[in-house]
Amino acid sequence: MESPFTTPERLRRPFVDGLQALLQQESLGTFILVCANATYDPAIYQQLASPLRAQFDRLLQRFRHALGAGLTLNEVEEDLLVFLKIAAIGFEALQPTTTRRVGPWQLQFNHLRSFRPKRISGRKPEGISAPFNPQGFHFNKPFMQKELFWSGELGGRQADLYYNKYPFADLHGLLVPERDQCLPQYLQRHHHDYAWEVTAQLGRTLPGAGIGYNSYGAFASVNHLHLQLFVQPQALPVEAPNWRHNSGDQPYPAPCLAFDAATAMWQAIAQLHRDAIPYSAFYRSGRGYLFPRRPQGELAPPPWSSGFTWSELAGAILTFNGDAYGALDAATVANYLSEAGRAA
Repeated sequence: MESPFTTPERLRRPFVDGLQALLQQESLGTFILVCANATYDPAIYQQLASPLRAQFDRLLQRFRHALGAGLTLNEVEEDLLVFLKIAAIGFEALQPTTTRRVGPWQLQFNHLRSFRPKRISGRKPEGISAPFNPQGFHFNKPFMQKELFWSGELGGRQADLYYNKYPFADLHGLLVPERDQCLPQYLQRHHHDYAWEVTAQLGRTLPGAGIGYNSYGAFASVNHLHLQLFVQPQALPVEAPNWRHNSGDQPYPAPCLAFDAATAMWQAIAQLHRDAIPYSAFYRSGRGYLFPRRPQGELAPPPWSSGFTWSELAGAILTFNGDAYGALDAATVANYLSEAGRAA
């Protein structure tokens, strides 16, 4: 594929075309991926709603027949669980993702993402790193290659970009550098520099390109080195100029360190490694934000969240409870941000 990173349109067109092509595979996993991307983006849903509904009906008929006959369903268990949740409420009851602002915060109600299994993000970790597990879930699994959007050289390294199966940002993908090396979710200096350089490179052609990262123990869902790439020109709340970390006069609720240089940011990350403190990070072109945080399992997430990741700590709050989405106020959000963070 020609590089899709030269203009926003050259990225969006193959992104949507690729989703349409995935539907032709008649696969449960790709159905869920396309459905989640479509319910996130109204333009994609308008284009793909009809074939999605038709495929849902075919899958439902096939599974009913198999289960009624006592046959084994040869499907990935977590995909089957998500599909059964959709079937329980009905395809038409799936709600599109909606957003609103409350005070300085961006709220998002993401219905289908709430069906996502927790994987390792639901476990209490031991420390901030663990060896790569070839028996666990990772991006080298054969079935994952169906979800590959693009592969090639980016920022001077071989990289693979997968669709995010449960997106919560525009053109949201999972960028896996040097996938075949089977690296765990633990940043080394050269991969931090890579994230910094890629956002600078993409920022010249894709306004709003950004990268999010969750360390092991910070609700990373896969222990295989990956970065979350998205293109969203609107600034996230953490980027607002009124916060102290941006030279403003207002304190940010969660501990946040901001950097204009990759070296200074790496020094702070290395200190967190030495202190065994998990963290999330957010990169924009020429700017980085670092969030030291309490490890997952130490603080129960609120009932409307599966856990605060880089997005929540940057002020873009995901919810899957419609009532809570409508009722949340700015002070409640700030309180949860304060509790999730940890001073470095």
